[in-house]
Amino acid sequence: MPIYDIDYETMPREGLEAIQLRRLQTTIERIYATVPFYKETYDKAGIKPSDIKRLDDLRRLPFTTKQDLRDNYPYRMFAVPMEQVIRIHASSGTTGKPTVVGYTKRDINTWADLMARSMAAAGATAGDIIHNAWGYGLFTGGLGAHYGAERLGASVIPVSGGNTKRQITIMQDFKPTILCGTPSYILHLAEVALEMGVDFKNLSFKSGIFGAEPWTEKMRHELETKLNLKAVDIYGLSEVMGPGVSVECVEEQKGLHIAEDHFIVEIVDPDTLEPVPPGDPGEIVFTTITKEAFPVIRYRTKDITSLNPVPCTCGRTHIRMNKPTGRTDDMLIIRGVNVFPSQIESVLMESREVAPHYQLVVDRVGNLDTLTVKVEIDEASFSDDIKGLQAMEGKISHDIKEYLGVSAKVALVEPKTIERSQGKAVRVIDNRQF
Repeated sequence: MPIYDIDYETMPREGLEAIQLRRLQTTIERIYATVPFYKETYDKAGIKPSDIKRLDDLRRLPFTTKQDLRDNYPYRMFAVPMEQVIRIHASSGTTGKPTVVGYTKRDINTWADLMARSMAAAGATAGDIIHNAWGYGLFTGGLGAHYGAERLGASVIPVSGGNTKRQITIMQDFKPTILCGTPSYILHLAEVALEMGVDFKNLSFKSGIFGAEPWTEKMRHELETKLNLKAVDIYGLSEVMGPGVSVECVEEQKGLHIAEDHFIVEIVDPDTLEPVPPGDPGEIVFTTITKEAFPVIRYRTKDITSLNPVPCTCGRTHIRMNKPTGRTDDMLIIRGVNVFPSQIESVLMESREVAPHYQLVVDRVGNLDTLTVKVEIDEASFSDDIKGLQAMEGKISHDIKEYLGVSAKVALVEPKTIERSQGKAVRVIDNRQF
């Protein structure tokens, strides 16, 4: 497939690192002069902007955390006056005050370019029609994809989330070729389409760009089989920019190319905060080097992943990150065992009898933690055979124990009984009181 920005996306490593260093130095000088938080933090650490002489010097700078952003709520992390900020987005704020981010006109142009890159990597061209089912509003997904599609020259259908049956009708009538949304909601679309007698194989989609929540290779197979398209993963977070920080290419679908001319990436041990050996998993950390309104330095994402430096057959030279396996803050510790929802999903997707809709319910009985995995049974396998269902629950419970080393009760529930989300799926219900 054509590469949107071939000069930068295929740049040799030496040239790319020279650009990174120049942009990093400029960013550090600017935030030291304009953002009190960074000046105070760096002064306390005894660091001046002039100390950043090599890329490795980045490691001398303190990390930035979500709590730092909340402590400076809403605008004190901005590096430009408000009259230069033309857009404000914010995180969902599920664990406290929302994280507020701002964009200058140049930031919006940069974001549009990176989303155009991402869509081209997923197989989109100016001749495509993009069905954008990401939410519009404070969430960065919808508008990020919208501007990127327009920058690419494609046609955009801004349907957002919800009105699912209407979306199916639009898919039939408008004949979009690229589908964007969260994987959990897209699977819900597929379910509703089936109920309406609509077969995705008769629609016009060739690729899907799915993100905003972790999803596994098993989920990819489910999406590609049910929707008859190529499922491509996209990654981003509002604090760093929004979607478009990294994306898979349709040629390989093996790791997400990070836009390294705009973001410097590190992988650190989430406990020691020291760099991990190349290829080992850890927490991914980003430094923005082109953002004007809301730059972040060594931002701890809490996403767990690893880097893949192997050259890609697509021709892009930017390093790839593997699919995040979870987050340090959605990690469950069950009787001393670390468990991520995506690990449970991998086990569930091994069973053809269950659907890719599940919830993990954690309780504390006495002094012991208990984990219940509620998972929908596939409609084709649903029956009143109690013994058969009990045997299936036992097998899945056994597989979870074998794979993760943690005991879990499995509760099979009827199809379509786990609440569907029009945004990020609610995977964990933790009833423990700490």
